[in-house]
Amino acid sequence: MRQRQSEAIVLRTWPFEEADLLVSLLTRDQGRIKGVARHAMRSRRRFGGALEPMTYVRAAYAEKPKQELARLDGFEILWSPLAEKVDYGRTAALEFVAEVLEEVLPEQAPDDAVFRLAIAVIEEMHAGRVWMPVMYFALWISRLMGWMPALGRCVACGADLRGMSVWYSPLADGVTCEDDRGNQSLLLPSGGIAETQRIFRSSVRELAQEEWPKRRAEALRHFAIALLERHLERRVRSARALERI
Repeated sequence: MRQRQSEAIVLRTWPFEEADLLVSLLTRDQGRIKGVARHAMRSRRRFGGALEPMTYVRAAYAEKPKQELARLDGFEILWSPLAEKVDYGRTAALEFVAEVLEEVLPEQAPDDAVFRLAIAVIEEMHAGRVWMPVMYFALWISRLMGWMPALGRCVACGADLRGMSVWYSPLADGVTCEDDRGNQSLLLPSGGIAETQRIFRSSVRELAQEEWPKRRAEALRHFAIALLERHLERRVRSARALERI
């Protein structure tokens, strides 16, 4: 049996065999793994509040050869979403990050850039101030996965669209000029493209100093989520929950 320690983010938990919990973790060293927290539903001594989704922990766990599930021995909380006010919007935003990470990352595939992105974003998700971190995360995860299209050129005719508004379809790759847009295409204004460039040049902490109400860069947020859903080939439930606010 191999003993390990790693920084990790708790993504999800499920009841598992009486009082145990099955836990999905994004670890810094090994990527996404699953493990069993023995008796976690009966005793809080080893884990306490560390099993809340999106808690940032230092995890101690053990792996056996040829076994898919690790044995989780204990977590030290490094950051907890419960340390400040939790409302519906913040809960949905944190769930959005967890849901996307579960879908985009295969198991046992460490990605330090994705891990650092997740930590930076969840620390800036405060009650009433979730819209920019959600958009930032959606755009950056698509860029890191290699899904971000070139926004300055029409994929149909090759026209130079730099500084212009573009059109995109949830059913097709890339962006187009107005002449080549399809029936179901949606507008991404030039202002949204300018915000994209700022997001790729700035940290989430820097951008969080500004006010980002729901309607600011709304078209860009819709584009970022549509891009994710196209490549995930399914709806992101937590994104739909957010839009109901």
